Amino acid sequence: MRQKIAVVTGANSGMGLATTIQLAKQGATVIMACRSRERGEAARAEAVRQSGSTAIELFLCDLGDLASIRSFADTLTGRHPVIDLLINNAGVVNLKRETTQEGFEAMLGVNHLGHFLLTLLLLDALQKAPSARIINVSSGAHKIGRIDFANPHLTRGYNVIRGYAQSKLANILFTKELARRLAGTHVTVNALHPGAVATNIGMDRKTGFGKRILALLRPFFLTPEQGAETALYLATSDEAAGVSGEYYYRKKPAPVSVRAEDAALARELWTWSEQEVGLRFSVR
Repeated sequence: MRQKIAVVTGANSGMGLATTIQLAKQGATVIMACRSRERGEAARAEAVRQSGSTAIELFLCDLGDLASIRSFADTLTGRHPVIDLLINNAGVVNLKRETTQEGFEAMLGVNHLGHFLLTLLLLDALQKAPSARIINVSSGAHKIGRIDFANPHLTRGYNVIRGYAQSKLANILFTKELARRLAGTHVTVNALHPGAVATNIGMDRKTGFGKRILALLRPFFLTPEQGAETALYLATSDEAAGVSGEYYYRKKPAPVSVRAEDAALARELWTWSEQEVGLRFSVR
């Protein structure tokens, strides 16, 4: 990974921080994309301490705000015009319905639409690399997911499981359609299920709700370091070079749901996503 530029979203905690540390240990320059400067600076200091590398940079990016994503992409590509690796790791789980800056339901807005826009904005920089990899962190929850185009932002009948599963199915459909559109280029894209990982996802930072439940369940879950293993495998291994459009679990290709294999659904979601974020796709 020496001389390579890697971008990790949601890098201030959990799997994102674990991924940052391991990539930095392997010699990459790692861009930590974080929403909070305070949490991001603390995480960067910890990443430097654990990795022994100072080639770790913090950039602010709120995936629930399209203007923030565009500003981040402009600033990042101005500093690093060539990007070798993009790990779309950030994710949210909301027990109560919340919305992004644009009014998107937050799980679909952050987990899918925010990363959709970010990826398209960074494609030029990724295509300038000799070979580049895009990795989308999905979940086994995609198997119960449905894309409800009549009510995508769950303004009616909000349910956390329904919303999260929809966003994780969207991650895989996005991966497969992007892989199809990038066929013949030197940019690959794959998705993964990290397993059941003990992270802060689902915990309310303002109220602390969920903290005690997480503490009780932690012994039964994977550590963030274990959860990051498949993402790191896809990011760095020779075996994954040239592989695109796949879904991995425990460092191996894994089956997906029938809906996740639906090419027509993937194209429909792509067109809808372009309309939502106001950006059309192009490959140079």
